[in-house]
Amino acid sequence: MPKKVPLRQCLGCREMKPKRELIRVVRSPEGEVSLDFKGKKPGRGAYLCPDMACLKRARRAKALERAFSAVMPEAVYEGLLAQMEQKEAQGDA
Repeated sequence: MPKKVPLRQCLGCREMKPKRELIRVVRSPEGEVSLDFKGKKPGRGAYLCPDMACLKRARRAKALERAFSAVMPEAVYEGLLAQMEQKEAQGDA
């Protein structure tokens, strides 16, 4: 019997994809929001495709606000965008 692959829904495109293909956005118990590329950070998680278009779509739909039941300041989105750009640059190198 094949091993079950955990699926998660992207907040941007709303597609179900294998958990390992997605980037976890985590809100720590202290309230800090960051990207979790390894999927190990403690806290409440939500998932996004590794695509800036999905982040922009989730931002426009206020999906992170709903997922975390909290208001997201602009600085959080800018930080997430910078982290995603940095990860893409590292992946290309």
